[in-house]
Amino acid sequence: MSGRNAVNDLTKDFTPARRARVDARKADLRAAMPLHELRQARAMTQRAIGAALNVNQPAVAKLERRADMYVSNLRAYIEAMGGKLKIVAEFPQGDVTITDLADPNTDQPTADLRNPGDSTSPHTTTP
Repeated sequence: MSGRNAVNDLTKDFTPARRARVDARKADLRAAMPLHELRQARAMTQRAIGAALNVNQPAVAKLERRADMYVSNLRAYIEAMGGKLKIVAEFPQGDVTITDLADPNTDQPTADLRNPGDSTSPHTTTP
């Protein structure tokens, strides 16, 4: 025997309380993850995302590493995976969904994968 066990074999003896804790932790992990992990969890490649966005694979890799990006870029990335972007502000009094961001079906520019501070970006102004 190789010492490997199926996950079901390892968890079959879990008590209901332990199984509930594991399920809760799995839900937490699924609820928050970096973009590259989300893409991998959706079984998609950077090349596939790039094809949907009309950019090359290195541009997708760069997008996934960014700490700051346009909402339109993030929206395009999420939609390329079949999702819908929802932005929620969390306050002690409760959460608020932000609704006044540009709709992707308007004539607003979409996937401009340059950095927001990039002087070549069409979203920056030149004095």
